Amino acid sequence: MQKIIFWKLSGAGNDFVLLTGARRGTAALKRLALRLCEQKRGVGADGLLYVRKAGGNAVSVRYFNSDGSEAFCGNGSRCSAWWAYGSGLMKRKAFLLRTISGDLQAEIVSDESVRMRMPDVPEVKKAFKGKYPAGIKLLHFLNTGVPHAVVPVKDLERTDVGGLGRALRFNKAFGPGGANVDFVKKRGGLVLVRTYERGVEGETLACGTGITASAVALVHSGQASSPVDLLTRGGDRFRVWLRPAGSGASDIYIQGPAKMVFKGEIKI
Repeated sequence: MQKIIFWKLSGAGNDFVLLTGARRGTAALKRLALRLCEQKRGVGADGLLYVRKAGGNAVSVRYFNSDGSEAFCGNGSRCSAWWAYGSGLMKRKAFLLRTISGDLQAEIVSDESVRMRMPDVPEVKKAFKGKYPAGIKLLHFLNTGVPHAVVPVKDLERTDVGGLGRALRFNKAFGPGGANVDFVKKRGGLVLVRTYERGVEGETLACGTGITASAVALVHSGQASSPVDLLTRGGDRFRVWLRPAGSGASDIYIQGPAKMVFKGEIKI
């Protein structure tokens, strides 16, 4: 058995276990994600973050879903930035995050609030065609570091996010890797978002790449303008800035909450 020190973090209810310190390989990190993120016998989380100083004014961030698959995570990256500053690993409030989706600028805006650049979106496939479950009338498809299907709905509260999300997540239209699924509804000046996340295989209280995808898709379809204010299932607010660029978008930034919940240790 080994004793592992960890931090539990939350990005608007999207929760993570964060590790740092000794160098760990991919296989070891996948095993730790499966073990530590398990709800009943581990710490319990949507995913695992592995954060280390990367030299200069940069931090290395790797993210693994609770099923052990490695991916990019917007909320996880923002939580990593908050932890890096809050723990004293980084002294400045602005620094680079080195992620699987490239180097992204992060800035500590205020207490437990982080603004971060997101990967550019090469293309928004509006009204993307496919064979979808009954009731899906319109769907947009894009990649914000991971693929997302954005589905506008009339009644977000009554939408079967688990059932429809699961059915769409593996849809052949999105390729062999499938996609995350975001159900969105405009209410006044807010965009309400509920997300079914692949890798977690269920609805999460917030998803950074999904919030970004929803904002970009709605701006491109003429339903919103930058900056876009969004409300998550957990009741937290986000703001997304972007610049449409052809059929895609660039200069994308997301700002929202991130906090350390507690520090602990576990023997495994």
